[in-house]
Amino acid sequence: MQKIIQHVVGKDGINRDLVLLLVIGGLYSLGIFLSNTFVNVYLWKQAGDYLTIAMYNLAIFLFQPTTFIFAGKIAKKVDRIIVLRLGVIFLSLFFLFVLIIGEKAATFNFLLGSLLGIGYGFYWLAFNVLTFEITEPETRDFFNGFLGILQSFGGMVAPLSAGFIIANLPDNIGYTTIFTISFLLFIGAVSASFFLKRRQAEGDFYFRRVLEERKQNNNWKRILNAHIFQGLREGIFTFVITIWIYLVTNSELALGMFNLYFSGLSFVFYFLATKYIKPHSRKKAILFGSVILYFSLIIILFQLSYVSLIIYGILIGIAYPIINVPYFSLTYDVIGKAWKAKELRVEYIVVRELYVNIGRVVSILVFIGGVTLIEAEKIIPVLLLVFGTGHLFIYFFIKDIYLKSIPNKETLVKYQMTDEKNR
Repeated sequence: MQKIIQHVVGKDGINRDLVLLLVIGGLYSLGIFLSNTFVNVYLWKQAGDYLTIAMYNLAIFLFQPTTFIFAGKIAKKVDRIIVLRLGVIFLSLFFLFVLIIGEKAATFNFLLGSLLGIGYGFYWLAFNVLTFEITEPETRDFFNGFLGILQSFGGMVAPLSAGFIIANLPDNIGYTTIFTISFLLFIGAVSASFFLKRRQAEGDFYFRRVLEERKQNNNWKRILNAHIFQGLREGIFTFVITIWIYLVTNSELALGMFNLYFSGLSFVFYFLATKYIKPHSRKKAILFGSVILYFSLIIILFQLSYVSLIIYGILIGIAYPIINVPYFSLTYDVIGKAWKAKELRVEYIVVRELYVNIGRVVSILVFIGGVTLIEAEKIIPVLLLVFGTGHLFIYFFIKDIYLKSIPNKETLVKYQMTDEKNR
């Protein structure tokens, strides 16, 4: 397989570990897109209120950064592959637990969110560190472009297939089926991890020192502030749009179709963005994509219908690649030029994750307060308009980032480019 990929893409330096990491990332994406898209709807059908959904997502975003810190600490003490394996195991346990409790899932919403957050924390810490270690500047553009394509393909096929299965099987048998398939996909990812070359850890964990580095490094401070505003948008958009699609259509298949349009456009534009957005045009691309992203929100707030939601899905499918490819490239260039970046790359990744989740938690806490005090139908559009500006604020922080030198080739490192949070 390694030789086939090298022949197709015409790149040297594509080793077995890189291919295995792509396989693991692909299996993860399929498992998450197949089921997690529908967990919010599954909980909604049981509870019928926004607070249950919000508490489930709050647990995810509370436990994800906490686990990131813990995972970062143990990643400096043990093999990174073990940390990756722990992440996939916890994600497997999440789906296994959903299968066991079935129609009582809404009662255990916070516990379910906790399991998923822990799984995300272990998985993404290890995946990001392994990406640093396994890829080189010459292969990162290929790695991230190919993984983005895999994710977008999974985002097209998996939710649509899941929606079709749920719509055509009685009662909750459809949900049981897709949760079972996801569980098996994660077991496959765990199995694939045993073929990765062991990567021995070394050094102490200097989390607090890297956190304080923002006082010395203005570029690091600006990129962290940008990540807070990224999180502010992601927090409530993670679940509100999904619930709205279901409320408008009363159909899981319609939700699958929405994801087909969204991921289909992402599939094309991640490829184009990876190929054509160069380092000198990153900031303009982020601004352009952010304007499209906010404009798409106006469409559904003026007229909420399935057609307007599909148009929204198409627009964000275009916008996110235009934003994410240069944004995360810039993030890793900032980290790469920061103090002791090579020795402390784990700590830099952990601190960045902490900041993006601060934004997510704040967003959901405000949402919980809003729907508790004011009728949901009235306050939610206002909250979407306010927090929807998050990516516009990203531009105002990154526009003042200047790096002494920028590599000739795009230096991309993957960070959940098309995952389930990007809605």
